[in-house]
Amino acid sequence: MKKHYTSILSNGFGTFASKAFPKPIQKIINHGYVKLMKLDMSDFNDPSTYPTLNKLFTRSIQSNPREITKDKNMMISPVDALVSDFGEIIEGKAYQIKGMEYGIQELFGKHHKEASKEVDGGQFANFYLSPKDYHRYHAPQTLKITSITHIPGKLYPVNFPLLRNKKELFIENERVIIEGKDQYGKTFIMALIGALNVGKMVITFEKSINTNSNIREPQHYKYDNLTLKKGELFGWFEMGSTILLFAPKGCYQPKLSINQNVKFTEDIGTLS
Repeated sequence: MKKHYTSILSNGFGTFASKAFPKPIQKIINHGYVKLMKLDMSDFNDPSTYPTLNKLFTRSIQSNPREITKDKNMMISPVDALVSDFGEIIEGKAYQIKGMEYGIQELFGKHHKEASKEVDGGQFANFYLSPKDYHRYHAPQTLKITSITHIPGKLYPVNFPLLRNKKELFIENERVIIEGKDQYGKTFIMALIGALNVGKMVITFEKSINTNSNIREPQHYKYDNLTLKKGELFGWFEMGSTILLFAPKGCYQPKLSINQNVKFTEDIGTLS
């Protein structure tokens, strides 16, 4: 099977973004990107200090560190992002945006069929990371990770025009499905959605996952003793994309509004 054109374009951009140009040229590239995308660099190093554009994309917070709440029943935002939609999962359906539903079983894939049943009737929340955002993702609550699946796919943009007009966009795109148990033993799912120019989705605890590659079949991994603590870093997007959260009925009460901008560590709801 030939690579989809979106994957080819993303590979090309990824190659450019990962190349270290001579310092004067790299400085122009980095500062140009910051200006073009209107990046807020107040929590980060000076743009000229990053040796590649990719290092600028995946920058870590350097100043004003975010404080992780000690309230065990507070869900925190795992990312800096825009809330594109949230709500109830009804008859196995969630929404990529209002009016555009999709099946969560199709999103999760064959390795997480039971999980799709367990979260049916519960809550979903979508967080869109634009190219200007901080691209690292963190655990929204303490989770015992039970399995993870890399599902290859296309890399269509996940911007609002596509969300509004392309059916089952999340299902067509490459994704990583992370299944775990919360502090009460309830199933919790995080889905990382690839997008155009996202050369990679990095998972720090599973080095075998290689996104936007020649892999054509889902790759599944199980764990017996792996826990992510609330706020713990577990990877990053190389460019902007989307992270989706799913919880069973009665386990999560969102504290969100559509088109709300959220920051990593901010309160996004209550666990029970």
